[in-house]
Amino acid sequence: MHICFVEDTHLHGGTQIWVTEASRHFLGRGAEVTVLAPRGSWVAEQCGQVGARVVTYHWDGVVSQDERHTRIWTDALRECNVAVCTVHPPREGFHGSVFAARCIREGGLKTHFIAKTGTIVPAYRREFYLPDEAIRSSVIAIADFTRRYLIDTYRIPEDLVTLIYQGTDVRRFKSNDKVRAEAGRRYPLPENADPILGCVGTLEHRKGQAVLFEAVAALAAGLLPDVHLMLVGDGPDEGALREKVRTMGLEKRVSFFSFTREPQYVFERLDATVLPSLYKEGLPNVLLESLAMGVPVVSSNLGGVAEVVLEGETGYKVEPGNSGQLARAIHRLWADQATYRRMSDCGRRLMGKEFDKEVQFERFLDYFDDCILGVDSSARGAR
Repeated sequence: MHICFVEDTHLHGGTQIWVTEASRHFLGRGAEVTVLAPRGSWVAEQCGQVGARVVTYHWDGVVSQDERHTRIWTDALRECNVAVCTVHPPREGFHGSVFAARCIREGGLKTHFIAKTGTIVPAYRREFYLPDEAIRSSVIAIADFTRRYLIDTYRIPEDLVTLIYQGTDVRRFKSNDKVRAEAGRRYPLPENADPILGCVGTLEHRKGQAVLFEAVAALAAGLLPDVHLMLVGDGPDEGALREKVRTMGLEKRVSFFSFTREPQYVFERLDATVLPSLYKEGLPNVLLESLAMGVPVVSSNLGGVAEVVLEGETGYKVEPGNSGQLARAIHRLWADQATYRRMSDCGRRLMGKEFDKEVQFERFLDYFDDCILGVDSSARGAR
């Protein structure tokens, strides 16, 4: 089996980390892996390091869809049995899914095209998910919310949309004394910090960090005077967020830390993980990793979040953008320690039972096999 991952992005978020880990796993299972990604991108570099064949192109230049880039994409896809294309935002009339499908059709390739998505953006078009009816294609949704939306709203035939959770590494995300000691060294915090909140992700408007600052300010002024926030990640809004912390007088309440490939040390420091996103979420890896570490979650109720943030069992959900509701949920989580401990145990059990990444990788491989053999998803059953 030869698998191609099409990643038309320079981002290094949860999806790109998953592609790197999937490439490593699939290579270890005897598959061939090609990664088609922009020159200089994080995912191209990382997948090259794990042994995948990496084909790169000029990110700005490919928008022209000229003969040169058509040849690069077609040659990369030519020997691949399946091409898995993450649905990223369109740019200047270009979309990776549509271009990849065109290359498959015009090149007369036998490659089965698979759009993979967890995030629903209402402005996206149906063709981003099912770009060309003339080629063999299907869709993987990594959240059931997304699967239902694609079927109900975009009218994509149900037998073409399959749910496969990405899962998380339940063996890696496990608390122990060694991880705890290293976490304290990597992430020094005020000694009196209580509780310690964590927000892990790209520093950009849609992630809602500014709303979380408002919640932290309200808690620090009243119910949780020693609350502290770890903000972990990088992105275009880092400078603006640092300035907002300064103008709000939260310098002693918020600590900034860089993006990390080893988030288990972050979660080891946390009492709760907070995802205050405003829009555009699927089923964020950060929630799975947090719950696997036994760290309950307070999250905006978006996309597939409700599939893992079980109200009162693994955490609490709040209305996106509502800082008051966010503050109340954080306080509620920390104020009842008996319930907090029960949530911690429940999160670990849920991840071990339903979201083990090693099990999910095998489900992806089974799905790819079925695609190659021409078995439709109605015959596969729900995954």
